[in-house]
Amino acid sequence: MNLESYPSALCAEGNTSKKKTNYRWVICGMLFVALVINYLDRQVLSLTWKNFIAPEFNWTDADYGRITGIFSIVYAVAMIFAGKFIDFVGTKKGYLWSIGIWSTGACLHAFCGILTDGIITGDWTLSFLGARENLLALQNTASISVMVTTVSVWLFIAARVVLSVGEAGNFPSSIKAVAEYFPKKDRGFATGIFNSGAQIGALIAPFTIPLIAKYYGWEMAFLAIGVLGFIWMGVWVFIYKEPRHNPYVNMAELDYIEQDLHQEAEMEDTYDKNEETIQNDSKIGLLQAFTFRQTWAVILGRFLPDSVWWFLLFWAPAFISEVYGYSTASTKGMIAIFLIYLISMLSLFGSYLPTYYMNKNKLNPYSGRMKALLIFAVFPLSGWFVMPLGNLSMWFPVAIIGIMCAAHQSWSANVYNVVSDMFPKSVVATVIGAAGLASGLGSFCSNYGAGLLFTYADDVKLQFLGYEGKNAGYMIVFLVAGSAYLLSWIMMKVLVPKYKLVVLNK
Repeated sequence: MNLESYPSALCAEGNTSKKKTNYRWVICGMLFVALVINYLDRQVLSLTWKNFIAPEFNWTDADYGRITGIFSIVYAVAMIFAGKFIDFVGTKKGYLWSIGIWSTGACLHAFCGILTDGIITGDWTLSFLGARENLLALQNTASISVMVTTVSVWLFIAARVVLSVGEAGNFPSSIKAVAEYFPKKDRGFATGIFNSGAQIGALIAPFTIPLIAKYYGWEMAFLAIGVLGFIWMGVWVFIYKEPRHNPYVNMAELDYIEQDLHQEAEMEDTYDKNEETIQNDSKIGLLQAFTFRQTWAVILGRFLPDSVWWFLLFWAPAFISEVYGYSTASTKGMIAIFLIYLISMLSLFGSYLPTYYMNKNKLNPYSGRMKALLIFAVFPLSGWFVMPLGNLSMWFPVAIIGIMCAAHQSWSANVYNVVSDMFPKSVVATVIGAAGLASGLGSFCSNYGAGLLFTYADDVKLQFLGYEGKNAGYMIVFLVAGSAYLLSWIMMKVLVPKYKLVVLNK
């Protein structure tokens, strides 16, 4: 690596004040707000479908599973191209495109009722209430009721596809921004902070979205949350610049951000070129990303764990409603969902753990991260006891699911940064996007599979470990979910047993 290609003097147009600025945390704050909005957008459907949308369109669990499953598979495929696109256009423009598309998709959900009514009846009313009344009246005719269900499901899928394409750029943009603004030892903690936006969004959601849906209609819940993304865009366009060209980043902060460059140069000098594939330029293609063991380590580190996270995100409200009888608009239902994500905020402490290991034990980034990931992988084993302890009280499952969510967010924050630890910044989003395929595929399997499993279990009155029907289905899912993280950690360790940089020759 040629360190002369990183002249600190370019920073901030001559901002040379000795006291280190902290503008990197402003950027982290913007990423945090974006993720709050992102998870509010994601939660609108999960918090409204069972009690508000399903009665209008006569949806089953399988219908909901199909919608969330297709969202996940499109998200997975879009992640591959989103990462490459963001590396091409840069972090600033890439994130603007991403949040603009997903906010448009969020708003489109609101018009699915009007469109369904228009397609079925030919009455193209512009009234949300009028469309809702027409569709509820059609439930009395069996053949038309099936048409309403089919048309509405596909319209929601279309809106969900737009949402998924936009959301696919979220994490590649965020992780690339963190790689540009933070040294490796701080990236896990910085990612943990902005990643906590997921929990904050989920904390806000149960006390806002069901109430908006209850008093103003489920359509307004989608519109109100969707508009927030456009407001964020207006701020981001003025705030984000690369550290070297940012007038609010002085040389002291830039030196802190780029402290890894000297260490990487030394590692490259002693690098065993027979052990890894060396590319001939500073970029890699989509297919080339899959030739690295480091990429596959992240893929396997995301497939099973992310399938658990997406299941909990999309099905936890239905679990509380179906097993314990509390709707998302009820006081206990709102408190239960709130507590799940309040407990998940413990991930902020977990996200700092690798930094602690790197500073105190002088471990390299990968070793510090893997040591922390092993700890995070143990806590989800408590998922095995969700259903047994749930026989005693609903609050035991609430606490356990909260712990699983906290473990996941700690895990997720550090798995993402395995990429930025070992790949150059110029290709971080590409590799994150390639690995993001695993996240979407895992989500598709868990959500679509769960919908089919619950419908089947309810129809045949499935028996499993003393549970019957949907409860038996939930028992199966939580047994698998509890084991996912430890299995993923083992596969990552086998693939990449020690820290190894990927070097791209220019």
